[in-house]
Amino acid sequence: MKQFKSSRHTPQATDTLIGKGTVIEGTLSGESNIRIEGSFIGVIESQGSVIVGESALARCHIHAKEVIIAGQVYGDIHADQKLTITSTGQLTGDVLSASALIIAEGAILHGASLMHTRARDTSSEESSVVVEPSYLRPEAG
Repeated sequence: MKQFKSSRHTPQATDTLIGKGTVIEGTLSGESNIRIEGSFIGVIESQGSVIVGESALARCHIHAKEVIIAGQVYGDIHADQKLTITSTGQLTGDVLSASALIIAEGAILHGASLMHTRARDTSSEESSVVVEPSYLRPEAG
């Protein structure tokens, strides 16, 4: 009997789902994994993983343990461990921190990537003034 190897990317459990056709605006924070298939505007902070599905549009800053982008994200990313942009993923914003950055062929990254070592000195934090980039603002229409 043939043994099947596990796939390269094991699907993660989803604790919070923003479904296709759903639009949410605000701050979402928690300890669980979050999957976006609809639209989200605001800030996401998770101790788990954040997955932006192929049909998703996120105009937000994301800070999570791991971030996987298969849809469109307009905002900055803090990944405590790994950031993956799949072949269908688009990120317009900066990668402010990530231990590992994986960008698949066909993925789009418009922004800067700042990779820090784990022994980074956090005592000299930058100014706490937050300037909202224009790509986070909803388009006037």
